[in-house]
Amino acid sequence: MIVLGVESSCDETGLALYDTQRGLLSHALYSQVAMHEEYGGVVPELASRDHIRRAIPLLEQALQGAAITPQQIDAIAYTQGPGLAGALLVGSSVACSLGLALDKPVLGIHHLEGHLLSPLLASEPPEFPFVALLVSGGHTQLMRVDGVGQYELLGETLDDAAGEAFDKSAKLLGLGYPGGPAISRLAEFGDPEAYKLPRPMLHSKDLMFSFSGLKTAVLTVAKNQGLANICEQDKANIARGFVDAIVDVLTAKCVAALKQTGLKRLVIAGGVGANKQLRASLDAAAAKKRFKVYYPELEFCTDNGAMIAFAGAMRLQINPLAAQRDYSFNVRPRWPLDELKVV
Repeated sequence: MIVLGVESSCDETGLALYDTQRGLLSHALYSQVAMHEEYGGVVPELASRDHIRRAIPLLEQALQGAAITPQQIDAIAYTQGPGLAGALLVGSSVACSLGLALDKPVLGIHHLEGHLLSPLLASEPPEFPFVALLVSGGHTQLMRVDGVGQYELLGETLDDAAGEAFDKSAKLLGLGYPGGPAISRLAEFGDPEAYKLPRPMLHSKDLMFSFSGLKTAVLTVAKNQGLANICEQDKANIARGFVDAIVDVLTAKCVAALKQTGLKRLVIAGGVGANKQLRASLDAAAAKKRFKVYYPELEFCTDNGAMIAFAGAMRLQINPLAAQRDYSFNVRPRWPLDELKVV
């Protein structure tokens, strides 16, 4: 079975083809980062318009890379939510229009389920069950995963997501957009002893997160150092203090979730999963606590069509009737992951 995946939830347009027999055939991706950088963040209307421009050329690129014709596609999976409403509407309309034109069934996929299952695309995929840390610009959640559609929420952020804290703190330091990779790179040159920033909810005895206060701490330290004239070394020191704090919290909560569930497999998914400091910390904890940690390939950490095609294929293998020839699409900008059920 060959599944076309369409992703357009925010500022990346991704299309991919996944074959349940041969694996990932091809994937094509366009990032809007350069366009949004001028505005310091994603502009929803511009994002939607750019998805319209990119979708069909990327489809042609994916088909060419897979060396198949549109008629060979068996089903089309698209990101139904959560995400920006306008951006989601572009991807869903493209998917449903293709389905109608080709007489192929379509299936709406939860964006976070795509991220959650993306490590299964790796050469050494994890087995179920496992604990998953979904960590991105919009979400920070710990989930117990027993199978496709079998998700239990263990804990989540009460305010800012980890990726959001990265971007906002980077902006405070004048690092531009996207801030996450920039602040992580700068932190490599910082002194870990210069600033000891707070570790919010580190000792809360639950699996909840809160990063708004950490962002405020970065602002306070930067103002105390003279925000307008702060030197590059001080910026690096503050960045190091911030990154160390957020990584310590994420690592501690992951270890606590594994202890609570009794599981020995940890999966990291989402854009912040590409962060090298987080990976190093989790790898060290895994060696000490004797658990196994799995990451998606770096190219699949950010939003992409491959994870949507794969999630669609997994659901269709469980229930071939999950995809329907119903092209009256709708999108779900807000869609809690724990509402998903086994198909």
